Amino acid sequence: MEPTILHADLDAFYASVEQLLDPSLRGKPIAVGGGVVLAASYEARVFGVRGGMPGRRARELCPQLIFVGGNFGEYQRLGDAAIKVLDDFTPLVERISIDEAFADVAGCTHLFGSPAEIAARVRRRVRAELGLPISIGVARTKHLAKIASQVAKPDGLVVVDPATELAFLHDLPVGLMWGVGPATKARLAEIGVETIGQLAKTHSGALRRLLGPAAGEKLASLAWNRDPRKLETHRRSHSAGAQSALGKRPAEARIFGPVLLHLADRVASRLRAKSRPGRTVTVRVRFADLHAVTRSLTLEQPISATAMLAEIAEELVRGVLAANPREKTISLLAISVSQLEESAELQLELPLGLDDEKQRPGSKKGLARFGADRAIDKIRQRFGREAVGYGAVALEARRSVPDAFRELAEKEL
Repeated sequence: MEPTILHADLDAFYASVEQLLDPSLRGKPIAVGGGVVLAASYEARVFGVRGGMPGRRARELCPQLIFVGGNFGEYQRLGDAAIKVLDDFTPLVERISIDEAFADVAGCTHLFGSPAEIAARVRRRVRAELGLPISIGVARTKHLAKIASQVAKPDGLVVVDPATELAFLHDLPVGLMWGVGPATKARLAEIGVETIGQLAKTHSGALRRLLGPAAGEKLASLAWNRDPRKLETHRRSHSAGAQSALGKRPAEARIFGPVLLHLADRVASRLRAKSRPGRTVTVRVRFADLHAVTRSLTLEQPISATAMLAEIAEELVRGVLAANPREKTISLLAISVSQLEESAELQLELPLGLDDEKQRPGSKKGLARFGADRAIDKIRQRFGREAVGYGAVALEARRSVPDAFRELAEKEL
């Protein structure tokens, strides 16, 4: 079978855009951000500067590092324009973030040439029309195409021959695999697994015990390039979420309360914008040692009110902390809402004095909360997101990661 799936990924996208907008920055180590590095150019990465790194540490590694604030509107515009180039070759495009997408060109090779030729044309057009570097991987499966694009970086093209897929895949570090983050990588290293080939030869039972049944089975299949997933061109998300890295903060209500309200505000406003409330609320708490715990609660009625979501999330976080009394430091908090529904008819409830009445959408309190949120949404639509918000969040110290950057990184519904 011919490799027809392309994975296109703009190189060091945010930093590349800054260098495009200000030619004096080209060839220099730059970082987008300030207190935290949001993105780093390849010139900065040579010194070990990486996204998510504290700005002070980045300056220690690279004293000549130049920080820029970020042009978030330009990121969106240029990201959209790059993906549109793929649309000119095939209607089968699945966008997975602001700066990367899959494309299946199996049905258009008679028009534009082989998949490799199409990939080369896409790269030339993005460079000529937008002035941005883009790397593309071409393979038979989505997983392998994504890995190939990482191998191709920076500004390259890699086509994986079906006859040599496993030879190509098994020599690569396990960290390149989709779904292997720092915590999973560290766990695999504990059992001597550092390459994808070593992962492929590890007994599936050992992987299930180490990583859990679902993750263990999935990684075992991907290590042998078994990936039957097709492109989803009109996919609607089944959940909405947001997370915030805290560094190392005390596991106290004064710390996690405002953070959860801020996360709930980001998630709930997206649910309301798409009229898709959700029934299941999930929180994820990561501690200082990168150990993470997840808790969820499924409600009788779907919700999209900010305060309601924040209170439920806080109850779940308190439950996590009560079950882990030795953990005193939090490094990350996340909220997600799943089991999304189309805007359903709301069942009104009688004032029965139930303990959770304020968390019921159809109660008098629930309706009042939703009405307040809708008023906030309208003000933000007219005057911008910073025009109005919740006091507990607004009175916090200024965040090191701007919300505009977070919103670009979070998937739309």
